[in-house]
Amino acid sequence: MAANMEHAENNLASLLAQHLGTPDKILYSQYENGAWRDYSATEVAQLAARWQAAFRAQGMARGDRVALCVKNGVNWVAIDQAALGLGLVLVPLYLIDNPGNVAWCVSDSAARLLVLENARMLEALQATLTTMPTIVCLQRDVPDSTAIGVDKWLPRAALPFEVQPLEPDALASIVYTSGTTGRPKGVMLSHRNIMSNVDATLEVVTVHPTDVLVSVLPLSHMFERTCGYYAPLRAGARVAFSRGVSQLAEDLALHRPTILVAVPRVYDRFLARIGQKLEESPFKRWLFHLTVKLGWRVFNGEASTPERLLYGRLRKLVAGPILARLGGRLRLAAAGGAALEARIARAFIGLGLPLIQGYGLTEASPVVAANRADDNDPASVGYPLRGFEVRLNEAHELLVRGPSVMQGYWQHADATRAVLSADGWLNTGDLADIRDGKLYIKGRSKDILVLSNGEKLPPEEAEMAILEDPVFEQVMLFGEGRPSLVLLAVTQESDERELVRRANAQLKQFPRYVRVRRVVATKEPWTVENGLLTPTLKAKRTPLAAHFAREIEAAYRG
Repeated sequence: MAANMEHAENNLASLLAQHLGTPDKILYSQYENGAWRDYSATEVAQLAARWQAAFRAQGMARGDRVALCVKNGVNWVAIDQAALGLGLVLVPLYLIDNPGNVAWCVSDSAARLLVLENARMLEALQATLTTMPTIVCLQRDVPDSTAIGVDKWLPRAALPFEVQPLEPDALASIVYTSGTTGRPKGVMLSHRNIMSNVDATLEVVTVHPTDVLVSVLPLSHMFERTCGYYAPLRAGARVAFSRGVSQLAEDLALHRPTILVAVPRVYDRFLARIGQKLEESPFKRWLFHLTVKLGWRVFNGEASTPERLLYGRLRKLVAGPILARLGGRLRLAAAGGAALEARIARAFIGLGLPLIQGYGLTEASPVVAANRADDNDPASVGYPLRGFEVRLNEAHELLVRGPSVMQGYWQHADATRAVLSADGWLNTGDLADIRDGKLYIKGRSKDILVLSNGEKLPPEEAEMAILEDPVFEQVMLFGEGRPSLVLLAVTQESDERELVRRANAQLKQFPRYVRVRRVVATKEPWTVENGLLTPTLKAKRTPLAAHFAREIEAAYRG
């Protein structure tokens, strides 16, 4: 199958079309109908071409929006590439999001077409949306006449996959931010924004055509979309779509990835499972901690010759079997999307797996900076990517400028002006330091708590320190306008005095006013389903404050 590639290098759909010269090349693997199936470049392009034929039949024109609420897989890729190839604008939505939020994003973007994984949201969307777009369901048997089943929607045959020539600044996608403090805003990203970020990222992390990745994060997350989808496609690597968190261990063992891209939560869960296994044997637990300790000393250049020799043996005896659970072939692991706790970095690096941390935000397509495998400082997020300029304003907020910075917020000029200057500087809203060219992120400026005595603190940094103690699973500090801090925590420990003691033990490096006076403990995790986490797994401060208002007030009265 040939694609129209003349003058189309500015189009992100050229990432797929470039592989059509090797039509049998396997690009994806996914689980369907009880077995794993490989997809070649030709098969993906043929599916994308059928979607393009359906878009044309619908009368969709360049610039029209296509909203996509579908699980990770070949369908996601094919629909995305089909839309981009015709100059349509993709609006990715989270499959696990609530129908009200999905409806709001669909309405705000004025999407002409909404593609759903199944009919689960149909009734709620029908009751919420005032103007209904055309809705296509990937579920074969659609029970509601509001939607069209994919078999009826897609033609069986189509013209070759088309990649139209576009201006570099043509709008490619409207990506809605998580919305931790209010309604999400639509970040407008052009083909040039995303392509420049892909190319700059590949200069930091080398991806070979022989590499294998397992896709864990939702493709609606810009971190996964750029680093786990576009970058591997650019390089010609194979991506296997995980069946889900509960089966991730099996998928890793089967596909044996060479690169893993994930949020810190994924690595934390892996360590938690290892910890549970080690509880069965005090000796094995001691060996694990000794291995990590020696590996960390080797990494920092502090190990003596006997320590290096011992670590070499322990790496085979202890670290090898543990890392085999991740497939046994990883040469690099990357963490992004949230701050990486020091204990997680220390554990993996101590086991001999290079774990690098990066930093970014949706408004920058998203990667701004990253560590290199051969120059890794886990306390920092590394050097800025090529093309980025960085500086700090008087409030120590990080400002960035470069070809990956967004065009602005969709139909939200005031919000755009609030963060994006006329000369292209984006205020990230993150507090940072710049030392020897590397970035060190300190927390969110918007989340600064001001105590009643006037003392100020960015809670995120303190919360990260508290999470170094594994007794705390999820935490959030409160204290705005109060004389002291109250910690809200998900934990299985019920002794409040012990929790206060352990929290403050992690805060010794902070000023003395950064101390917890009370702990509100709950055993029920904060989740997307109960409305306390965003789809990108960030804690929602306002809903948490409302949900636990009575308990927080009681803690202060106490």
